Amino acid sequence: MNRSILHIDQNCFFASVEMLNHPELREVPMAVGGDADKRHGIILAKNQKASAFGVKTAEALWQAREKCPSLVIVPGHYEQYEYYSRLLFELYCTYTDRVEPYGLDECWLDLTGTKYGSDPVATANEIREKVQHLYGLTCSIGVSFNKSIAKLGSDYKKPDATTYIPESELKRMVWPLPVETLLFVGRSTQRKLNRINIKTIGDLARMSFPYIEDYLGRNGIKLWQCANGIDPTPVQRYNVKRDMKSVGNSTTTARDMLNEQDVWYTIVALSDQVATRLRRYQRRAQTIQIWVRDTSLDHYEKQRRLISPTDSADDIAKTAMSLFKESYDWSKPIRSLGVRGTQLIDETTPDQLSIFDMVPHRDKSNIDRVFDTLRLQFGDQIIKKAVQLQCDSKLIENGQTRDTPGGFSALNGIERKSRHKIHSETAAIE
Repeated sequence: MNRSILHIDQNCFFASVEMLNHPELREVPMAVGGDADKRHGIILAKNQKASAFGVKTAEALWQAREKCPSLVIVPGHYEQYEYYSRLLFELYCTYTDRVEPYGLDECWLDLTGTKYGSDPVATANEIREKVQHLYGLTCSIGVSFNKSIAKLGSDYKKPDATTYIPESELKRMVWPLPVETLLFVGRSTQRKLNRINIKTIGDLARMSFPYIEDYLGRNGIKLWQCANGIDPTPVQRYNVKRDMKSVGNSTTTARDMLNEQDVWYTIVALSDQVATRLRRYQRRAQTIQIWVRDTSLDHYEKQRRLISPTDSADDIAKTAMSLFKESYDWSKPIRSLGVRGTQLIDETTPDQLSIFDMVPHRDKSNIDRVFDTLRLQFGDQIIKKAVQLQCDSKLIENGQTRDTPGGFSALNGIERKSRHKIHSETAAIE
């Protein structure tokens, strides 16, 4: 049976939400941006008027202002983006339970076998109309026979458009596109493909399969198959708790971290946020990962599997610090740091505790939940641990801390666009 897959991509999502709340911004070139004084001076999203000046997502504010001196830059309001994202996903779920998020502003829908699957293009147009009528937002939708080609379809025409790519039109519509538009082709892979004169998706599709497999390994297999329209990957059912893969937070501090004390203060703050979110989602992490970026923008990740899964900030912080000490040589100061819990399990899953661990484990759990209750009632700043009070406030509080689902990125808070998926403030949905 041919599948009916939709990929929905909200147009300029962050900027569109800001213009909903401030209609006057529709009349000017505007962008959602970080704070240059706090070293987050990048464009997170922009409207069409700014795009007309050549302003691009992820470029520095000073570069954007050189292109467009009249550019209006507003700060991000992530709770608003989450709010509208939830409304949109509730709408999508009225068409099918096969709704797979790809960040706050993108998702796949599988209409196969539903009453909407017989005419997916009409359904896509209906969804676009409802999104605009109900919420004042626009989206582009790709309709095709698998996920990767549907994703290409949503990028094909923007803004506010539906693009249908049937299997019979693959060679005509898809093969001439630049190879970097294909899902999972990042900059590094693009450079490798360009080195062997693969510039378009068609070039990749026509290459010898054994050669690509030998050249790129497992990733080459996936890319060659996608280029040839082979992608049986199912669209997952929309179930946040079940599909949550990881919970993480990262920060670019307001000044560079110069010693282990700076790193420890930062790790404690991040671990506290990660643990709080794990408990909120009723999950525990079996593996802890750290991500470090130095002042030359080089970065690395390291992880460790725990003996017992945890939702304790102390456990997460101690493991993260141990990983850091084992790995970092202090050849350069540190610009950014992230902590993440992965391989999540339900909090009700029993674990193996020795008799010596039981009492302290229970005590820590009780204390953590008291913290959760106080913060829920009075706000996040109502209570802190002693080590957080000792921390240089200019290091953390004036920096930008961001929830990071599904991994870390060298650029905090960029709106998730195209194949390069960065930060948002939800749990990891994969």
